[in-house]
Amino acid sequence: MRSESGGSGEAGATWALLVAAGAGERLEIDRPKAFASLGGRPLLAESLYRLDRSPWVDAIVVAAPVGWEEPAILLTEELAATKVVSCVTGGAARADSVRAAFEDVLDDALVVLVHDAARPLVDDAVIERVLAPLAEGYDGVVPALPIPDTVKRVDRGVVLETVSREDLVGAQTPQAFLAPALRRAFGRDLSEATDCASLIERAGGRVAVVEGDPRLLKVTTPADLALVEALLASS
Repeated sequence: MRSESGGSGEAGATWALLVAAGAGERLEIDRPKAFASLGGRPLLAESLYRLDRSPWVDAIVVAAPVGWEEPAILLTEELAATKVVSCVTGGAARADSVRAAFEDVLDDALVVLVHDAARPLVDDAVIERVLAPLAEGYDGVVPALPIPDTVKRVDRGVVLETVSREDLVGAQTPQAFLAPALRRAFGRDLSEATDCASLIERAGGRVAVVEGDPRLLKVTTPADLALVEALLASS
């Protein structure tokens, strides 16, 4: 399903794909994760509002949960999110949702941002950081943070080894890509793709890493949701 909205994407512009199709079973709610309550409105509203107001973003495509396309469109209208071009039906896997949204991006778009609605506290500073290296010849850019905990490889509950975390980081979103590179990557096998950057890597593209943001927490559990709500209330 594809629903039109009021926005109009610009040729050669920066497009944002807002992925909001996750079921969110671990939140133990009666609706998809994107429609969990955050500060009295749907979780999706926070990242949608922020991307729509960002000067770095020109057009937005939302990948909504199956059956929740109309509420997603109504939400864009309530927020006066004028950059939203369309709302598409997300897929069973994240990569499928991104691909569905990417199909609505104009062929001559230059840059595509892919962001998870489950990380609602996105801001202009991190968007600017992920966009900058694309002008330096990189195909993609990932915001990331060092891994603070000791990392162990295990097998059936038994530790096999302790892994050095010196060169390890935890990737976040939004991730930025040259649109032609991402389009080529999505023409390949999407199985086992954990994020869009992994598709670019498999296709031989160059992916830079920039400083992430500790506030870009991914909402997975009720505790995550409560923490993000507290951060939002304190900002």
